[in-house]
Amino acid sequence: MTVLEQGNITIHTENIFPIIKKSLYTDHEIFLRELISNSVDAIAKLKMISYAGEVDGDLPEPEITINIDKEKKTLSVSDNGIGMTADEVKKYINQVAFSSAEEFIQKYQKDPNQQIIGHFGLGFYSSFMVARHVEIDTLSHRSGSQAVHWSCDGSPAFELSDSSRTTPGTTITLTMMDEEQEYLEEGRIKQLVKTYCDFMPVPIKLGDEQINKQKAPWKDSPQNLTDEDYLEFYRYLYPFQEDPLLWVHLNTDYPFILNGILYFPPIKPDVDINKGQIKLFCNQVFVSDHCDQIIPDFLMPLRGVIDSTDIPLNVSRSALTNDRTVRRITDFISKKIADRLKQIYQEDRAKYIQCWQDVGTFVKFGSLKDDKFKKQVEDLIIYKTTYGADKPKEEPQVEVQAGEGDPWQQADGATTEGDGYTTLKDYLERNKEKHENRVFYCTDPTAQATYVELYKKQGLEVLFLDSFIDTNYFVPFLEREYSDVRFSRVDSDLDQTLIEEDKSEIIDPKTNKTRSELVKELFEQALNNSKVTIRTESLKTDNPQTTPPAMVILPEEMRRIQEMTALLQQKAVEFPEIHTLLVNTAHPMIQNLVNLSQGAIAVGDGQSSTGTLVNQMCQHIYDLALISQKPFDPEGMKSFIERSNTLLTQMTERL
Repeated sequence: MTVLEQGNITIHTENIFPIIKKSLYTDHEIFLRELISNSVDAIAKLKMISYAGEVDGDLPEPEITINIDKEKKTLSVSDNGIGMTADEVKKYINQVAFSSAEEFIQKYQKDPNQQIIGHFGLGFYSSFMVARHVEIDTLSHRSGSQAVHWSCDGSPAFELSDSSRTTPGTTITLTMMDEEQEYLEEGRIKQLVKTYCDFMPVPIKLGDEQINKQKAPWKDSPQNLTDEDYLEFYRYLYPFQEDPLLWVHLNTDYPFILNGILYFPPIKPDVDINKGQIKLFCNQVFVSDHCDQIIPDFLMPLRGVIDSTDIPLNVSRSALTNDRTVRRITDFISKKIADRLKQIYQEDRAKYIQCWQDVGTFVKFGSLKDDKFKKQVEDLIIYKTTYGADKPKEEPQVEVQAGEGDPWQQADGATTEGDGYTTLKDYLERNKEKHENRVFYCTDPTAQATYVELYKKQGLEVLFLDSFIDTNYFVPFLEREYSDVRFSRVDSDLDQTLIEEDKSEIIDPKTNKTRSELVKELFEQALNNSKVTIRTESLKTDNPQTTPPAMVILPEEMRRIQEMTALLQQKAVEFPEIHTLLVNTAHPMIQNLVNLSQGAIAVGDGQSSTGTLVNQMCQHIYDLALISQKPFDPEGMKSFIERSNTLLTQMTERL
């Protein structure tokens, strides 16, 4: 073997060391990704120059082959790409600071689809993280070229000599360090290829077996993919997961290059909505599964793939966040999600409602965070509503009607209050005759069920804003957006529509008081709590027995101040001590209480047993109204049970 040259590798420290510190030494396994990427580059270069007429004969079928020799402790990566001459080896391997990729792109730009993954030379040096000796056997595609052998033991010294290679291409052979023997196991190599190189556009073989998928669906045209193709790709990326709710295909080359497929998964307890699960690729080479700075934080549950050459990879997270191109990509992703939601909204409202169960909270969050996104989705935000909930089940569960303001119902057997869905615009239009520019809403369907039912019976429509984001954030946001609209929670006060008009009450000649005054006095004496205001009203109903005897009312402004204070102090919202007990004078139980109290006869200085019973019943009515609003603490529940048992005992004694 003739030694052509010996010398020292020229390393420009100002270029190589920052990259080594940030990237090369963080994870040894990336050496294989870099070598395979260089091989893909070499094959792409050969194809590009063939378009320029600089290749004699037909091109070989592209192929990358990995071979393992455990006895020799070697791993080799071979390609049938462009190859190198001795001068090119000196330039691109020995002088690391130069980049063949940049020079190549400037000369050959005839096929924009043929991208160069990296810079041959720099990635190559990652080999020395795992190998004690590295060799290159290469033959240039140029006619009459001499094959070249290059070897280096990890020091600046190298040796360049003739090679016996007879076909164009390059083979990199690594003699592995003793502590890096894991990379001589076939299973480990297959796993690395699947992780980093599965979608590279060239077949990668381990021996005779192809071990990469090769086809990258996100690089294909959406017109060439079916729904099943998208689902199959998702299942491959995230096995054993439920199918996604929706997906978007990203494909643009201006003002940045970006391809990808993003999926929105069903939100389940095992889905971490604070951690992105999108895989970042660069020219089909896996780079990272952390690209949180590229995805809007309100779309963090998204999964899938993003592939771009315009995303800077070796920068800090803060620099990535502030990068102009990254900000544009973030806006682009937001818009594509909004466009997809709009498409589903217009074409399949049943599917849209199904998606909304999981997507809705994030759309609202995005509206709060991003003004551009808000404008894109403001007409797509829907709310569960009591409107249409009482329709017979035989009627279609999904109504897609042309007229503005028409409701559309939830598909497939909704079972909770508010089976229908509506936009706020449609709600206001539908109810302008009953209560113009007023919105009644519920934040807790369980605790506020009595109130909601009361509104429904009087034909008043209630919206359900019952997600965690609604009360403290989204309702105030809506009030700012709709400054002429009044938003009232169903338990804040009762609309006059629910109250029977004032009627002249007969004054009891014995007490010289009206029935309402007597009721108020009874409850004030029984509760003996200055922080509870007693208010008497006659609730409108066809059947008084079906209305509640009493309801706790929480003043809107005071409640909001308390909730905001708790939010700022990061404390749980406590039930306000100052509140109103609205006693329904139309309820038979309340009327019976008045009659019972008038028949009570005091004994000595004490109270009659009937008077005691009336007090206990007033307390019990208050307890029932209170317990529908908030759960009792252990001591409160103990007292409630004791009072209830005492009351029941006294009542049974009177039978």
